[in-house]
Amino acid sequence: MNLALSAVRVFVDDLAAARPFYERVLALPLRHDRTEMGWCVFDAGGPDLVLESVPAQAPAPADERVLVGRFTGLSFRVADIGADYRRLVNLGVVFSGAPEQQAWGGWLATCLDPAGNQLQLVQLPG
Repeated sequence: MNLALSAVRVFVDDLAAARPFYERVLALPLRHDRTEMGWCVFDAGGPDLVLESVPAQAPAPADERVLVGRFTGLSFRVADIGADYRRLVNLGVVFSGAPEQQAWGGWLATCLDPAGNQLQLVQLPG
């Protein structure tokens, strides 16, 4: 078997608010826009990043609504975390704190998308 990661999915409650964040603020190229169907796809430099809309209230089941506003486990590699952190803060992006160096030598900073999903910037050591 030859597996390759194809896409990651991030769930949002307001696709109209989330799409510009990923497209303009994070500068990910929009690959497919199916906003009218509740999803869009961005080129994330490897696997695609799929934004999917989950209504904040019924009729969306509770087990789907809990997918919005959580730690995603997604890390976006950057070359200069300090510069990118400052740029994003100036654009109004909310971070849980300034970039911090990790025990393994790299740097991490966690930010929120408009739905409250946690994303990380990572600068690898060296």
